[in-house]
Amino acid sequence: MNREKVQIFDTTLRDGEQVPGCKLDTNQKLVIANRLDEMGVDIIEAGFPVSSPGDFLSVSEISKVVKNAIVCGLTRAVKNDIDVAAQALKYAKRPRIHTGIGTSESHIVHKLNTTREDIIARAKFAVSHAKSYVEDVEFYAEDAGRTDNEFLAIVCEEVIKSGATVLNIPDTTGYCLPEEYGAKIKYLKENVKGIENVILSCHCHNDLGMATANSIAGAVNGARQIECTINGIGERAGNTALEEVVMIFKQHPYLNLYTDIDTKQLNEMSRLVSESMGMMVQPNKAIVGANAFAHSSGIHQDGVIKNRATYEIMDPLDVGVNESLIVLTARSGRAALAYRSKKVGYELTKVQLDIVYVEFLKFADIKKEVLDDDIHQIIEACKMNKELILN
Repeated sequence: MNREKVQIFDTTLRDGEQVPGCKLDTNQKLVIANRLDEMGVDIIEAGFPVSSPGDFLSVSEISKVVKNAIVCGLTRAVKNDIDVAAQALKYAKRPRIHTGIGTSESHIVHKLNTTREDIIARAKFAVSHAKSYVEDVEFYAEDAGRTDNEFLAIVCEEVIKSGATVLNIPDTTGYCLPEEYGAKIKYLKENVKGIENVILSCHCHNDLGMATANSIAGAVNGARQIECTINGIGERAGNTALEEVVMIFKQHPYLNLYTDIDTKQLNEMSRLVSESMGMMVQPNKAIVGANAFAHSSGIHQDGVIKNRATYEIMDPLDVGVNESLIVLTARSGRAALAYRSKKVGYELTKVQLDIVYVEFLKFADIKKEVLDDDIHQIIEACKMNKELILN
């Protein structure tokens, strides 16, 4: 089978910035946008231009500097929103307007206080009006995850007629199970007239921890764009993590799906976003967390030292991490101690290692992690006790 590309739509600068306390200024956004462009992101959602003068300025300035990626601005299905977004995107080499409206019964009744017929009319107007400014128009059906499939298909068909080039099917509340979300994408692929002429996009939230799984399920069932953020940052529990979907496709070639992301830039990109937003990455975060390639269990350490592939499915170099870490704790075995001792200049024999290991365990029970300087101290202690003789 031929491999098919999945476009990466990064919304770190829009959805990611909606996290309380993570506000970025225009200069910070420009730095991140340039790095996303260099990394190979296909679409950069630069902001929500009508929301504030600062966001308008950021979208406008990003439009001027991005060389390769499509630059996208978010709007509601409101004429003024679309007019303002078009103005902000006027310098972009490849502009896209991202417009839409809620389609679930919850949104129609409780948020918008309207009817399904009005939703369709407003959706069609928004897409048509955006199309008068740009060729590339993405339509989002907010809360599509909880929208009846038959009604969702009708909305999609109508906005395709109005000129939409991309259909965003968001699981806005992170409610769907992967099989449900995948089935929704499959249903649209099979039941929407003209669907072959547009790109289906996944935009999944992580409220139940399934954003990445849902996005992959969507891609397997025909979606060819995934909307995501660096570090999975985003409103509430966050969004699909860019680094996760990219590496899933890379590590599972049988899916016959790929992206154009330079994965060796992932770790550095993660650090940049984390530092810029003041949002720490959890140590056990997949791909980019500090512990993603760290081993402290003696059983695991022994395996990794003998052959990295015994406990690592990715080469750390592939994501921009220099090497795996063997972390010395009270759970570490002799193999890990010998490995780390050698790195700081001690080639221990089996007898010497047995002696040092006893002292090491005493030290490790007191201190959470044994560092390189501690190894020197442990060995000196063994020498002083005349238990150890080193040539």
